Amino acid sequence: MIMTLTTTARITPDWPCQVKAPGSYDWERSAAKWLRELVPARYASYPALIKHPVLLARHAQIQVQQEVRVARTALQTARAELPLLGLPESVIEHTIKLYAAEVMQLQHIARSVRAVTEALVGHSTGR
Repeated sequence: MIMTLTTTARITPDWPCQVKAPGSYDWERSAAKWLRELVPARYASYPALIKHPVLLARHAQIQVQQEVRVARTALQTARAELPLLGLPESVIEHTIKLYAAEVMQLQHIARSVRAVTEALVGHSTGR
């Protein structure tokens, strides 16, 4: 007997390549593995977060949101604060570009976490 797997959520451009398509074999495990990489190691080992991938996804969303705030603050204050550290202008400019790129990357990760969270919630509620 051949069993086909169906996808329970639409894959978007924000879907992380490290996570298998929703509904495919072992996709939840790949989602949990990816999500664990986004949270501090001590959280990734908590039994409640291991047992409930949706809870892990929620925590990853909060974690990434905070990282976006930190990167934005670093970017917004760099021009005023970095010269006070005695850094050369070339280093300051490079650092500002680094922070800007990090904000963009973190925003993409945040969208990816939302997509995975929605798929996990849809799967756990039977949608």
